[in-house]
Amino acid sequence: MRRVRTVLVSGVAVVVLAAGYAGLDVAGAVPGPLTTTPAPTASPLPTAPGAQRPPASPTPVLPTLGADAPVPDPAVLARTVGPLLTDPALGASVSARVVDASTGRALLATAETVPRTPASTTKILTAVAALRALGDTTRVQTRVVAGATPDEVVLVAGGDVLLAAGAGDPDAVDGHAGLGDLAAQTAASLRAAGRTTVAVRLDDGLFTGPTTSPGWGAGDVGAGFVMPIAPLAVDEARLADAENAPRAADPAMAAARTFAQALAADGITVLDPGGGPVVRAAAPPGATVLGSVASATTSEQVELMLTASDNTLAEVLARRVALATDRPGTFDDASAAVVEEVAALGVDVTGVQLQGASGLGRDTRITARALTDVLSLIAAGEHPELGPVAAGLPVAGVTGTLHDRYDQPDSTAAAGVVRAKTGTLTGVSSLAGFLRDADGRLLAFAVMSDSVAPGGSVLARRAQDRFATALAGCGCR
Repeated sequence: MRRVRTVLVSGVAVVVLAAGYAGLDVAGAVPGPLTTTPAPTASPLPTAPGAQRPPASPTPVLPTLGADAPVPDPAVLARTVGPLLTDPALGASVSARVVDASTGRALLATAETVPRTPASTTKILTAVAALRALGDTTRVQTRVVAGATPDEVVLVAGGDVLLAAGAGDPDAVDGHAGLGDLAAQTAASLRAAGRTTVAVRLDDGLFTGPTTSPGWGAGDVGAGFVMPIAPLAVDEARLADAENAPRAADPAMAAARTFAQALAADGITVLDPGGGPVVRAAAPPGATVLGSVASATTSEQVELMLTASDNTLAEVLARRVALATDRPGTFDDASAAVVEEVAALGVDVTGVQLQGASGLGRDTRITARALTDVLSLIAAGEHPELGPVAAGLPVAGVTGTLHDRYDQPDSTAAAGVVRAKTGTLTGVSSLAGFLRDADGRLLAFAVMSDSVAPGGSVLARRAQDRFATALAGCGCR
């Protein structure tokens, strides 16, 4: 498949914060004396300039690059990196904020309370909300239960849109659970009961409301940027083996038909009620479970969502947050639930308004202050369950949506040093994350531009990369 599938998403990307603070170390986002997760075992990626490979086993890092590293002087920081925010490539509407990650102290601020269109940096808030509301170790189940009549079985959607069509891969995130395995379990249960002929029903009522957002572009589904949001899909309903392949119009039904085919391949005759092998019907309350497969954990899905900037996964995670907080699984309720969960952590969400949880919604607004406050909260270590957010952020020049950036002469010095979430829409460019400055101090930053000139996205991204590079290279004392 196209994307990183191992559950060790964080393992191949620990390079940027390998000398971070106790908060990230405790969270397992970086190796260190307080790390509670195993050392990375994934095959190492090529080391970017300025990067260090993760050690084979946890090693002490706090004595050399700990909280006693000097904090940049705000006045020097403003003189050194502040002028980069006036780069014409960023447009006329720019917000930025830099904070000392371990204390949350603001070191640089430009229009930091002005709500701006954030694009995919929205996913930072979605990730935090998912981990807080759902827990990092939770999984979703895709089940088959007995139907309302003896000749029916019901495929019950649980919120897994990363299903494999065949066998699942226990070492994967995308494709962790497989419909082929579910069909095999179901067929075995049916044969044990003396049944070899059934009708297949689909219960996908977990999510409600529209499956697409009015804030999405007209071609977003067709171009493969996102699928119509449903609680069940094989590989996010892609119709071809490509990252941005077009998506099935009805992802849950397409997955149910794949399941029916797998059931038939296992020797069970699937009745065709006319028009196809599957029709929708609600599962009877308390029905006998005939088979069940579980997704990757929420933390693993969060990491994948951030690294790959997966719009579909972001929207599905947000609906799960809505359901977990006793809201319906709709776009509007998911958006509200994410904001509420972030606010419950003590983050000032004044001006924050989400239109969906992926950043595709044009009416989404977030402030640079909210983004950096969330990042600082993660780094402080008081909420170790949020560690997967730091682990999932792409590494400059190495992973995810930053793998092909920081390759210009004025930004290569920060390759492997910056870990940040990107955000791009037409006219919008954002970057928010962590970096280690020249003195070893961990900083959190956000820079947002939502009036980028037509056709100027590449130049805007490079301007933001230069800002982060200058910030990383400056002790500024």
